[in-house]
Amino acid sequence: MKGLRIGIIREGKIPSDFRAPLTPMQCVAVGKLFPSLKIVVQSSAVRAFKDIEYTALGIDVVEDLEDCDVVFGIKEVPIEALIPNKTFFFFSHTIKKQPYNRLLLKSILEKKIQLIDYEVIRDLNNNRLIGFGRYAGIVGCYNAFLTYGLKSGRYVLKPAHACFDRIEVENELKKVNLPADFRIVLTGFGRVGHGAAEIIRLLPIQQKTPTEFLEGQFSQPIYTQLQSVDYYANKLEQSFDKKHFYKHPENYISIFPKFLALCDMYIPCHFWDSRSPKIIVQADLNVPNRRVKVIADISCDTAGPIASTIRASKISDPIYGYDPATGLEVNFMNEEAVAVMAIDNLPCELPRDASEGFGEELIKIVLPKLLGDDSDRILERGSETNKNGELMPEFYYLKEYVSGMS
Repeated sequence: MKGLRIGIIREGKIPSDFRAPLTPMQCVAVGKLFPSLKIVVQSSAVRAFKDIEYTALGIDVVEDLEDCDVVFGIKEVPIEALIPNKTFFFFSHTIKKQPYNRLLLKSILEKKIQLIDYEVIRDLNNNRLIGFGRYAGIVGCYNAFLTYGLKSGRYVLKPAHACFDRIEVENELKKVNLPADFRIVLTGFGRVGHGAAEIIRLLPIQQKTPTEFLEGQFSQPIYTQLQSVDYYANKLEQSFDKKHFYKHPENYISIFPKFLALCDMYIPCHFWDSRSPKIIVQADLNVPNRRVKVIADISCDTAGPIASTIRASKISDPIYGYDPATGLEVNFMNEEAVAVMAIDNLPCELPRDASEGFGEELIKIVLPKLLGDDSDRILERGSETNKNGELMPEFYYLKEYVSGMS
């Protein structure tokens, strides 16, 4: 594919998203790596990278993307901004039949647009190849320490969204002051979990194995990072079988309460299947002398595996309280309340850094395949629709959803 023209669309979803698929420097790098590509950027008043940052590096900032072959965005593109007969990349939030985006997918089909959804760009083992998970973990973990500082009164951190970039966030962490016996549990080893661990490792907190965490005595802050084998057990008391668990999660029970009883902060970063048992139920938190004070639910499955995550919170108001006795929301500073941080769009708090991390994956993984080196059909399998106005075979299940019948 020669002479390909790529447009970076302005984000139009409300509330505004400040991220970009490619930073100004990355646009320059793409031009050098792929001379056949031409990148233009649609003017935006809200993007974290200002128009002048692109034009200063020789990147054209335009108002109209009509002459582009491919359009890259982040969030859902407003229906009125869709351009017929183009290829669009963005997070469409349609693959789970989200009712609020049914008309968006319907319009994409009517306009004969090829939609390649980042969420379904996966390798042959069904592993996601591109996303913002790492920065969800980074920002969410930072917010966990921010929350504990407020709840305990030991220190005050600047909100991540008020920091210019990650460097300022890391400088803020120098204010963190934890008790000598402070304990953290982190669940999940994916991109989100690894991102959270990056922040923990910037602090004087020692990592311990799950067994050491349960059995040891320590005089300095510690954390442990758990896999599903550590906090789920087979109902029949058989040995944990990972493949069996993924296939039949309903046959397992949570043994997480033994970790919960010993931690001051819990940071969920796991993937949770709705067939799986709850990890924490209300009764697990409604116990005498409960130790855990903060649950920073980065996974943010509302009404899901963590009883205290009763709703998502907002960047502007990130913390609420959970009363284990009633199961209701209260002021997080109430003595008996668990302080809950459950923001569902965490990477938006550090849009410049999150954009850079996302752009790196776009350049490494997506662009070479877009130019024809896609023997594993990564982009084809990531396409929900084609330019004939049809759903691709792997997404036929969305037919009734599009028609409004499901």
